[in-house]
Amino acid sequence: MSPKVLFWVPVALRMGFVLAGVGLLWWWFDAVSALVAGMAVLIAMLVVQLNYLFQLSGWLDHPQSSKLPDGWGAWTGIFSRLYRLRRDDEKNQAELTEWLARFRQAMHLLPDGVVIMDDVLFLEWCNPAAEEHLGLRHDRDKGMRVTNLVRSPDFMDYLILGRYDQPLTLSFRGRKLIVHIIPFENRRQILVTHDVTETQRAEMMRRDFIANASHELRTPLTVIVGFLEIAASEQLDAKTREAHLKLMTEQGHRMQNLIEDMLTLSRLESVDHPMRPEHVDIRKMMEQIERDAQALSAGKHEIVLEVRGGDVMGAYEELYSAFGNLASNAVRYTPAGGKIRLCWEDTDKGVRFMVQDSGIGISPEHISRLTERFYRVDKSRSRETQGTGLGLAIVKHVLLRHSGTLNITSEPGQGSTFIVNLPKSLAWAPPPPALTA
Repeated sequence: MSPKVLFWVPVALRMGFVLAGVGLLWWWFDAVSALVAGMAVLIAMLVVQLNYLFQLSGWLDHPQSSKLPDGWGAWTGIFSRLYRLRRDDEKNQAELTEWLARFRQAMHLLPDGVVIMDDVLFLEWCNPAAEEHLGLRHDRDKGMRVTNLVRSPDFMDYLILGRYDQPLTLSFRGRKLIVHIIPFENRRQILVTHDVTETQRAEMMRRDFIANASHELRTPLTVIVGFLEIAASEQLDAKTREAHLKLMTEQGHRMQNLIEDMLTLSRLESVDHPMRPEHVDIRKMMEQIERDAQALSAGKHEIVLEVRGGDVMGAYEELYSAFGNLASNAVRYTPAGGKIRLCWEDTDKGVRFMVQDSGIGISPEHISRLTERFYRVDKSRSRETQGTGLGLAIVKHVLLRHSGTLNITSEPGQGSTFIVNLPKSLAWAPPPPALTA
């Protein structure tokens, strides 16, 4: 049946019942009584209809499915349909609210900044990454023009030109950002920011490392190739040939040490080479480091070893390399007759290894950069001491893998102190004795 039939048939039946009732009253009593009764019924029906209209008007001001009134007659179907429509609308709103919450949660977790603007660049919403990148605050800056918040000539030019097919590289607030604007809908735009500061820093470090490594390898190679060319083109006496061979051997060893240090650094930085802790016999290690330092010193320095701490759990070869680098640096940069103190001891926060020397010292402006690859305070002296420039970088990475720290204090002409601090979590506890029957 059509909706018209479904509506008008019940109405006609109800009106028919009313007229039939009026007719019976007329037949039983008189015409006046019948007309009065009929008018009373019509007025009552009109009041009911007006009451339902009043309830519907109030409900439309605050449409909630739970507050929809029940109806009578034709109103039953009307309220039933409104109830279904309102329930579907509430269900859709709940789903949209859930999706919006998920969207905002996903945007909050994104490492890239996301800013939603209207067509005239007024801020509508931004995620925490955008707040960090651009210095925005959603609660404070909503409704303000983004161009008034991000004050950068390059950013203004990018917006004015409107060439959004190409991203903008923007230096802003000490960061290097890749900025891209994406128009969407008719009157909205998305501003996306990607922080490439660390990526560019890592790329710069990589380029510097390659350049420095090439330079360091080129010098000994130049010496070796030069002597070989001389030997091939000229007849050398035994003494000259012996001197040349000695220099080539020294430069060959220098290249070998450099390559070994670079391989060590590569291994320490590799995620495929996790640390495998083992029991490290500290006294044995310290005595070996002392012997190595004595051999390097060749009796020119007074070297003192003190062991007042317990063993640790860690990678033996890595710790030996780090501690050995600190001890050998002390020997190399301490003039003959100087004193070097190697000390291992327990502390309240863990254990520490201290190397103290009476050497040439380091100026304060150099201390923060000592653990950089190939960084040297005095390049000419480094060549004399046969250093590779990677020793303290190796120390830094070994300590990072062992959750340790390196503190350096120094004064030019007064010597230096290098202190390695390892946490209590690395302290080795001997296993309990076995129970006897």
